[in-house]
Amino acid sequence: MATTTSAFHRKIEVVSPTRQRVMGILFILLGLALVFFFTPGLSQGQVTTFGLSLATSDIQLPPWQVHTLPTLYGLAVVSAILGGIQLARGFGRYTNWVLGLVVGFFIFGFLVWAAAGKSLNLVGMLNTTLSRSVPITLGALSGILCERSGVVNIAIEGMMLTGAMVSALVGSITQNAWIGLLAAIFAGALLALIHAVLSIKYKTNQIVSGTVINIFATGLTSYISAKFLQVNQALNNPPTFGGTPIPLLSEVPILGPVLFNNSIFVYVMFVLLIVLNIALFQTRWGLRLRAVGEHPKAADTLGIDVFKTRYMAVILGGMVAGFAGGYFTLGSAGRFDEVMTAGRGFIGLAAMIFGNWNPFGAFGAGLLFGFADALASRLAILGVAIPSQFLLMAPYIATMIVLAGVIGRARPPAADGIPYEKE
Repeated sequence: MATTTSAFHRKIEVVSPTRQRVMGILFILLGLALVFFFTPGLSQGQVTTFGLSLATSDIQLPPWQVHTLPTLYGLAVVSAILGGIQLARGFGRYTNWVLGLVVGFFIFGFLVWAAAGKSLNLVGMLNTTLSRSVPITLGALSGILCERSGVVNIAIEGMMLTGAMVSALVGSITQNAWIGLLAAIFAGALLALIHAVLSIKYKTNQIVSGTVINIFATGLTSYISAKFLQVNQALNNPPTFGGTPIPLLSEVPILGPVLFNNSIFVYVMFVLLIVLNIALFQTRWGLRLRAVGEHPKAADTLGIDVFKTRYMAVILGGMVAGFAGGYFTLGSAGRFDEVMTAGRGFIGLAAMIFGNWNPFGAFGAGLLFGFADALASRLAILGVAIPSQFLLMAPYIATMIVLAGVIGRARPPAADGIPYEKE
């Protein structure tokens, strides 16, 4: 067991010369892109204004103004310098951190260019980014629970959609948001149990099983919506969870309104991130779960019940997916519409892969997807002539870059998707 533990925690900190050169060139190219793509057409003395307070905040901070051209040139020079250092000697194990910094420079430069001569509320954008990342992050956490145990679950979309419909229906009938939320969690767990039985007991192809559940959920929820919810609006009018400010913390400038004045879904998401990360990597339960996903035969030899562990992980993942579905109706729209999850479950799987099957990595990927979504709407308001479809493509392109190994090798659990045959 000690050998297995050390294998799980082993980290490779050596950066190959090829990757060092690729990253250095990438840093320089991002710096050059800031100059060649964003500076043409800008005039000297042009100013970009960023709002630092929400209109509803009690404390109003003065806007932050930056000179557009000098800021873009400065970001480009720093990015190029970091690229030169990377080419010369590299940053070792901190390479990915530097990459994140340079990408952050590029994104900030893009915002400076997009809002040149105008105003963009940064706090409002951060708030929108966080709220839109919630279902994606929860979907990713659901996938991590399942795939860390060795079961592929692409049925997260169907579980979320069913949870959204059930929460709206039960919440409307009972006029109690908490009961509606519990019903959503139960619905997700029920579909997860079906997926677990098909995948673990009957060893059905897990992709096929997940696809069937997605199709079933789409058809069932659309039928119930058209037959009942749209006909009788009283069945589609659940109470919702409003914002719950945390005393004192919600009054902190900038971060307070973003992090500490949200609905229960945001707070539970943060709690799940911390609890799941600790449970997976610092407890015996997590070690056994990961052992089942990596080497089920070895885990079985050591007395770990592989089937029981996988059942538990898949059902827990389904509960998280059902909770995520409740966000759409009880935490956002206040009603159910057909196919309202709009692929967020699949995006959650992409975030899971982006985050390398790690809770906080998945959260970072969820923020990236949420940021792209929020940015598309903001740029439409600013009148920037970039089709929103291109912005929505950006996170998927980034995911493909991750899978290609630019940031690092994204390696799924070794037994992921492989049914276990007990000897």
